Amino acid sequence: MICVYTEDRWDDILAAVDSVRHQSLPALETLLVVDHNPALLARLGREYREHAARGEVRVLANAGPRGLSAGRNTGIAAARGELVAFLDDDAVAERDWLRFFDEAYDDPRVLAVGGRTIPVWASGSRPDWFPEEFDWVVGCTYRGLPHGTVRVRNVLGGNASFRRTAFDAAGGFATGIGRDGDRRPLGCEETELCIRLAMAVPDAVILIDDRSVIHHKVPAVRARLGYFRTRTYAEGLSKALVARSVGVEKGLASERRYTTRVLPAGAVRGVRDALRGRAGGLGRAGAIVAGVTITTAGYLVGRFRTRGGGVAFSSGPIERAAVPRTGPWGAIA
Repeated sequence: MICVYTEDRWDDILAAVDSVRHQSLPALETLLVVDHNPALLARLGREYREHAARGEVRVLANAGPRGLSAGRNTGIAAARGELVAFLDDDAVAERDWLRFFDEAYDDPRVLAVGGRTIPVWASGSRPDWFPEEFDWVVGCTYRGLPHGTVRVRNVLGGNASFRRTAFDAAGGFATGIGRDGDRRPLGCEETELCIRLAMAVPDAVILIDDRSVIHHKVPAVRARLGYFRTRTYAEGLSKALVARSVGVEKGLASERRYTTRVLPAGAVRGVRDALRGRAGGLGRAGAIVAGVTITTAGYLVGRFRTRGGGVAFSSGPIERAAVPRTGPWGAIA
């Protein structure tokens, strides 16, 4: 499933779909879910008319409120397969992306598998000041995540897959947490879902397999300090919503290790690089300190806003559409 919302990413959308259609393990279908954009819905319908007739690509309108969560829930309900994968609309998957996902599901306890997301910087290279520990700011795998095929608390939503039964057990993505275009808050819907899934199915296994690789575009505007500040603040707001949904202990368990081990080590590494005359060392150390401070501020503001129950979100069950289900991989989103 690929959720889309703007014609500004037209070429990116076509590239994403093309990368799915050329997988070594073919997908049963590709779902394009359009988020309340009639012009884009019509244009994609025309573009993939022949593919739709063969059942290869289906273009759907988001049946819920605006935002990524409702779009994903629309695709999940319509998917014909029992395994559902998600791909960002500005990313391309490597040829064996689905094959490596599929291998993990030989274990029936596995309910979700994520992959590795590599940034593709519009400038051609990472900005000197941008720390790898904060690559989640641009939707990519960040320094501090474990390597190989390992158990994790949650997958990252732009490069992830789930058993269809996971949504039967835990409900869908929570609306009111995730992305709505470029509005805040901008993330954490997959974190909240995975924690809720683990609570609903105590023996559930959630994995990351870093052989399942996608390449995610990072436009120039997202490589600027202003976006870094905005995104880290929004992350704090989103974490507050997650904590409200599943509790502070579960909602921030992984973040404690990240802030007490990964980030201090990154700051020290940046200072050491500066002392050795390497470009951007002090900038990276400063960005880590700023990122922690701004994210914490966002979290505190979010906790204050949600204290009285003023923010509402929903993660109810997903009703399956009346479509035949054949084969494992039902949707790529």
